[in-house]
Amino acid sequence: MKKEDLPSILPVFPLSNFIIFPRTTVPLNIFEPRYLKMIDQSMKSNRIIGMIQPKKTGELKKPDLHKVGCAGKITSFNETDDGRYLIVLNGICRFKIIDEINNGNLFRECKVKYDEYSSDLEEKLSEIKYTDLKLIFQNLKGLFKKEGYEINWKEVEKQSLDQTINTLSMASPFSLEEKQVLLESRDLSNRKEKLEEILNTYTLDNFNNKTIQ
Repeated sequence: MKKEDLPSILPVFPLSNFIIFPRTTVPLNIFEPRYLKMIDQSMKSNRIIGMIQPKKTGELKKPDLHKVGCAGKITSFNETDDGRYLIVLNGICRFKIIDEINNGNLFRECKVKYDEYSSDLEEKLSEIKYTDLKLIFQNLKGLFKKEGYEINWKEVEKQSLDQTINTLSMASPFSLEEKQVLLESRDLSNRKEKLEEILNTYTLDNFNNKTIQ
């Protein structure tokens, strides 16, 4: 997809502790009336919505939004007997919010630009090698186990390197703010560094806790 094909006005789905990256696929279970309406409208047009994380400020029903999110295309759509929508979203390109539009709808829409992240649309070969990820894997496995998270590591390791880093960034038990840092990281190399930095704080905390006890 070219940058020109991406909509400049995007319906946004604010979801806490949830990020997606370009070329990653995520399933979503939609049940709130306003988001059912958003999906209805999206299915009638370009099937593109924006995933964004809310901040902890603003109103409860209308929190402030982080400036950077990721646009995704609905590639699969199913309706359940009880009226929920089960969709699969395929990440396309990250965006930056310029302004929120008062659309009179229940869901929110924003004017966005993709310029800073247009490289998301290019196929790039990673300069990172799997050996560089050894420590990340080791630390993450420990953290996942401690937090009681289940992950199929064999499946993760079958993915391409960028998908692996992005999947781990998305699935990790990090805070909303930490996930936002990973989402906004310039490129894969930068994301790997940030992932290491975040993991170091967790490993350090763990070490300190053991030391104190």
